[in-house]
Amino acid sequence: MALEHDHPINPQRVAATRRRVLSAQDGEQVADTLRLLGDPVRARIVSALREAGELCVGDLALVLDVSDSSVSHALRLLRTAGVVRNRRDGRVIYYRLAPDAVAPRVLDALTPPPVPGERER
Repeated sequence: MALEHDHPINPQRVAATRRRVLSAQDGEQVADTLRLLGDPVRARIVSALREAGELCVGDLALVLDVSDSSVSHALRLLRTAGVVRNRRDGRVIYYRLAPDAVAPRVLDALTPPPVPGERER
């Protein structure tokens, strides 16, 4: 799609950028991931599972200091989006990050590094 411009353009820069810019499909995936992580409980669940590896609903609720129902609702959305997977051990269901999930990498990129000497939360 070529557009007419009244101002000079840099065709080489435009061509190089078009080759590297996110595809529409990749842009949609990034936007979906950002919307998913836009909820603090869901973002914190991803962070907690990244740190712990695997936790059940009750343990996640204790880590995050939120209700079991908040964690369950958030996990349902994260599971539907393919961010977490689960396994059953008797009556307990454990959740872990899906190995191919993009959300943890996005969260890593958006999370500021810890300040030396700062207390852990």
